[in-house]
Amino acid sequence: MKLLQADKTNATGKKTAGLKRKLKPAKKQKGTQKSKPNELDESEDEGIEPLKETRISDEPIPRKTKWTNKQRVLVLCARGINHRDRHLMRDLRTLMPHHRAEPKMERWKTLQVVNEMSEMKHCNKVMLFEGRRKRDLYMWLANASVGPSVKFLIENIHTMGEMKLTGNCLRGSRPLISFSEDFTKHPHLLLIKELLVQIFGVPNHHPKSQPFVDRVITFTYLDNRIWYRHFQILSEDGGLTEVGPRFVMNPIKIFNGSFGGDAIWENASYQSPAKHRQMLRKAASEKYLQKTKQKVDRELNAPKETHKLTPHGEIFKDSVEERVKEVLRQEKRQLKETQEREQIEKRQKLVKQRDEMRKVKLAAAKNTKKVPTKKAMRQEGDGPKKASNGLKKGIQKGKHAGKKNVNKNGDV
Repeated sequence: MKLLQADKTNATGKKTAGLKRKLKPAKKQKGTQKSKPNELDESEDEGIEPLKETRISDEPIPRKTKWTNKQRVLVLCARGINHRDRHLMRDLRTLMPHHRAEPKMERWKTLQVVNEMSEMKHCNKVMLFEGRRKRDLYMWLANASVGPSVKFLIENIHTMGEMKLTGNCLRGSRPLISFSEDFTKHPHLLLIKELLVQIFGVPNHHPKSQPFVDRVITFTYLDNRIWYRHFQILSEDGGLTEVGPRFVMNPIKIFNGSFGGDAIWENASYQSPAKHRQMLRKAASEKYLQKTKQKVDRELNAPKETHKLTPHGEIFKDSVEERVKEVLRQEKRQLKETQEREQIEKRQKLVKQRDEMRKVKLAAAKNTKKVPTKKAMRQEGDGPKKASNGLKKGIQKGKHAGKKNVNKNGDV
């Protein structure tokens, strides 16, 4: 590009140094066309080998390195679930690297809003947890915006943190999904099976997944319920250890659309948990009535004579000698018991007599007159005076009289 120097004058009239000015490029003519690359010569094509029409069966099939199965699962919950249900949702999120998280949905919103959320998150599958009364947990599995959708009641929830099992697996690894034979017998179970495979199965070559298979997810159909278990593969022989979580899915209804529409299938044996609790309370209240009724029925139906026994049937069971020996032993035991009783009674009588003698002696000691001491006499008189002979004799006579009045038995 050419550059020109132009002289400019200031306001004072002086010339400034030449400034560089860029010239605009010339406009292209309309008739001109871009030059195309020259075609390859025939000499260059001769060196390339043509593709083989046939392929040997031993040759390995080239694997697809692209992520073709773009399944994305939106995992969210509505407000009203308890802590255990929230931990279960967190465990399932960790096991599914192809999930998309979403904050809690408000209660006043309808389920049709979930379809809009899935479109905004570019998800084609939805897993919604809905709680009732802080007790019951319901789970929706749906194919977003198209259908079908299945509603489950979740029972017997045990999270990974609660059980503390020894199993462990790689985060983001692809699981093997196993189903029982019952899933191939019923049409509604076939539909549920396909939905579970698309939701819990990790797509191949997913960016957040690991290229390893070290765990198994099993779905078994038993007692009209689907039992979920998660195991770690220990060895190629089939050794497994449970990782968790663990829960039971009780199917309620299958709808034609996504979170709505016509009910395709309905579980006839389903009973709501509120009704089940009501029946338990009613049974507990009627417990006393049942006991009284059973007692009356037992008395009415009881037989009058249970066994017909002969009065002398036990005499001839054993031999006469053994019977005599038993009688003698019983007599000896009775004699020993009577002797022991007599000895105990004699001892009790002696103890009573001794107690009575002690009481009599104490009473006699209280009735006798006490001799005045020297200290008492000094307090009564002016000074210390010796007792006269007559007083001494009277005191001695009183002592002898007191001794004579006491009998041998201690009676006064």
